[in-house]
Amino acid sequence: MKFRFILDNPGAREDRDGNPFVCGTRQTLQKAANHVGLTMKDLYVTFILKRKPVRAYDKEKVRQICMNHLYHQMQAKQPAFILCLGNTAVQSFFQNPDTDVKTLRGTTHDVNGYRTVVAYHPLAVRRRLNLWSRFIDDWEYIAKKL
Repeated sequence: MKFRFILDNPGAREDRDGNPFVCGTRQTLQKAANHVGLTMKDLYVTFILKRKPVRAYDKEKVRQICMNHLYHQMQAKQPAFILCLGNTAVQSFFQNPDTDVKTLRGTTHDVNGYRTVVAYHPLAVRRRLNLWSRFIDDWEYIAKKL
């Protein structure tokens, strides 16, 4: 069973190398996945924005265009579960600029027919160590739901 993880956008190295998992993001996701008995092969990562932004852009317009691509991608892959990581991914996927991870985590949401949960962005967890226990709680919640 594949989880689909939605992040905001690839970083510069991810974009350049074409690898969705590098550095801190990969390490944090691996650690959390291993904690609940998953491997990286169980995970499929995609992004709201398909490339790292390199200059100023119309965020709302670009996100909406990219969301159309994401919905087509999801229809083709038919993920069993979606985990949105970070506020940008949550706001884009839920189509609500006022929502956030803090208020939505810990519950399963139906977003356009997809079972969806939210968690903090892995890099936020690395920068703010007090979020680690909440991040693990979210992963354990997902594991129980499956």
